[in-house]
Amino acid sequence: MENIKLVIDNTLGFISKDKVFAYEKEVSACNSMLHNGTGKGNDFLGWLSLPSSTSAELINDIKQTADLLRKECEVVVVAGIGGSFLGAKAVIDALSNTFIWLKKDTNTPVIVYAGNNIGEDYLAELMDYLSDKKFGIINISKSGTTTETALAFRLLKTQLEKQVGKAKAKNLIVAVTDASKGALRTLATQEGYKTYVIPDNVGGRFSVLSPVGLLPIAVAGLDLNQLLAGARKMEEVCGLNTPFAENPAAIYAATRNELYRNGKKIEILANYQPKLHFFAEWWKQLFGESEGKENKGIFNAAVDFSTDLHSMGQWIQEGERTIFETVISIKQASKKVVVPTDNDNLDGLNFLAGKRVDEVNKMAELGTMLAHVDGGVPNMKIEVPELNEYYIGQLIYFFEKACGISGYLLGVNPFDQPGVEAYKKNMFALLEKPGFEAETKAIKARL
Repeated sequence: MENIKLVIDNTLGFISKDKVFAYEKEVSACNSMLHNGTGKGNDFLGWLSLPSSTSAELINDIKQTADLLRKECEVVVVAGIGGSFLGAKAVIDALSNTFIWLKKDTNTPVIVYAGNNIGEDYLAELMDYLSDKKFGIINISKSGTTTETALAFRLLKTQLEKQVGKAKAKNLIVAVTDASKGALRTLATQEGYKTYVIPDNVGGRFSVLSPVGLLPIAVAGLDLNQLLAGARKMEEVCGLNTPFAENPAAIYAATRNELYRNGKKIEILANYQPKLHFFAEWWKQLFGESEGKENKGIFNAAVDFSTDLHSMGQWIQEGERTIFETVISIKQASKKVVVPTDNDNLDGLNFLAGKRVDEVNKMAELGTMLAHVDGGVPNMKIEVPELNEYYIGQLIYFFEKACGISGYLLGVNPFDQPGVEAYKKNMFALLEKPGFEAETKAIKARL
């Protein structure tokens, strides 16, 4: 079976292959730091072996819980923020029928998301939508006190208990949380919720291959075994003993860092498959939260082509030359649509008659990549044979491994996020949360 493939040819007019391969020793050292646990953030390296260490017993248990939710619920709400929902949504959106929520003949519940914002209108509309639905909740939070998620869960839990009663509600709520401590763990124990553990050594943005992502993905009816099989293959391909020239994560990390050191400060992840929109959102968090520290780091952006060629295309083609692109290229669409002939040909599209829509899309992809290179934008391409669980699993692990190596190349701790706490402290102070009296006073003096 094929693997995903990294192609860096379209960067070589901007940087040299020799310079990229000169990173071999440095990248090898970074990879060793990951596997030997000798680098910064070494208490958050559990993701490295998740594909190969996740037991069949855990997978079967997750499937049984998912089957229960699928049987009992028309809608399942996934409550979480950041890595607690982005990974699952990335996989589910990539691999599910885009219009499944309109289909009447499916046994798959509609999956919606909450706890990822503090929008009152959003929550009100969600609660109204759920008012006549049989729904369940997957609440994902290590602490149980993250404001966005805790607030949404309080509202949804109250609504569910009112609609079906407290006794039944407890069987429709699953908590994914800490093994032994925290508000959600305490509540789950008190109420008797089914629970899964977020491993202590796996950070949120690296958690999609843990129960954090696996349970919602299973509820969506997707194949966990194939997802993990793809990730296991990439765990092997990007492993410590793989030569640099054969390790796509190593080459990607080296190439993007060489571009960064040559003035390319912005990386744009581009795709030509609308289903990958939230995969790009997951990628943005993965790299942005891992590398944006100490006034360092590539700025991560994402575009959906060809849609965004009609909005951002002008800037990418002729704006400030501080950018490079990484293109996720799906080799073959999974469904087939052929352009028909039209006798009048008023739209002038008969030259496309008989061609698959995917062929038109591929030529848009190739033409755009060539144009961007000509316009001063180097690009890398990640070739994906097909959009399915196996290759999404490969993509996830590839990017995670590359992120760890790249962060160490940059000289930062890729596994913490101290800057995320700044807004929280201010928000709590402005809301006059107990324990933040001094901060409240200081902020009020500034306003």
